[in-house]
Amino acid sequence: MGDAKRARPPTLKDLAREAGVSLTSASYAINGTGSVGPKTRAHILDVAKRIGFRLNLSAKSMKSGRSGMLALIIPDLGNPFFAALVQAVFREARAAGYQIYMTNTEGSEEIEAEALAMAVGLRVDGLIWFSIRDKDTSDGILSNTPTVVLDRTVPGYDTVSVDYLEAGRLAGQYLLERGHSRIGIVSGPLDIASMRDRCAGVVEAFRKGGEIVFNLENSFSLDLEPIVKARLIEDRPTAVFAGADIIAIGVIRFAQTQGLAVPADLSVLGFDDIDLASLTQPQLSTCEIPIEHLAGRALQTLVARIKGRDDAIQSLLVESRVIERESVARLLPLLPVEAGHAVRSDGTCQ
Repeated sequence: MGDAKRARPPTLKDLAREAGVSLTSASYAINGTGSVGPKTRAHILDVAKRIGFRLNLSAKSMKSGRSGMLALIIPDLGNPFFAALVQAVFREARAAGYQIYMTNTEGSEEIEAEALAMAVGLRVDGLIWFSIRDKDTSDGILSNTPTVVLDRTVPGYDTVSVDYLEAGRLAGQYLLERGHSRIGIVSGPLDIASMRDRCAGVVEAFRKGGEIVFNLENSFSLDLEPIVKARLIEDRPTAVFAGADIIAIGVIRFAQTQGLAVPADLSVLGFDDIDLASLTQPQLSTCEIPIEHLAGRALQTLVARIKGRDDAIQSLLVESRVIERESVARLLPLLPVEAGHAVRSDGTCQ
């Protein structure tokens, strides 16, 4: 053992010398700032990885007052939607020069409050918060931490969300245009404003013509409530709008166990466009939540706050669209005739 000395970690000067660049360029590349070109930045980062250079976040924080860290608080990593969202936020954060500390609150307001306190204690530069419900559980501890609420409505914070009311209208119009004038709605938990809005949009679209034979609530789960199963069989709508893809997949699975073919006997339209939507049999038609766009706008808004933007609280909305796959059939259109009957376009009466 004797005189052996432990090698010191490489410094920024070591990195600059090894990469053949100035100390300033090395600093710009590592910190994601300045005007270093993309090829030079990539070269410097490759050299940093090779020599084992690590940015001293504590020193950086003391010098700049910033840690280079953001916190991401989400409610349910078991839901495929949130898994995809986390990946998108991580990509956007890295592109902006930030690292992410993430906590899954598992649907618990107690864990959520603890996670928010932990993030503040870590002195993160900012926070992206996908709250469990439209409720502020922070108890005021975020007053000095730039925060963006994602996809929820919590007063007092910048928010980035989807225009869910308009998305619901588009979903309802899509079903009507394909001849589905008698549908059921299976929403997710209605204590969430975004869920209420998307379902309200469908209802609004159907006021122009059509019937909603049931409007029932279900958890974010493949497993359907007994009342939902019963009404699917008893009322026999031609289509179901599900407030989330995970519920829509549960509807498809249940329908198939009852001998119903999707979409021939029952059409199903989801909401989210999770990865599983394109892997179901049949592939799920759904309304897209543009996750990459949502994450990008959230990061842009948060970084602007971190850099000192002091204008009014913003509420930003992004647009949705219907992703047409295989789970919604196009019914034969009905043509009006005398005596209150209707004739299908193939000539048969109804």
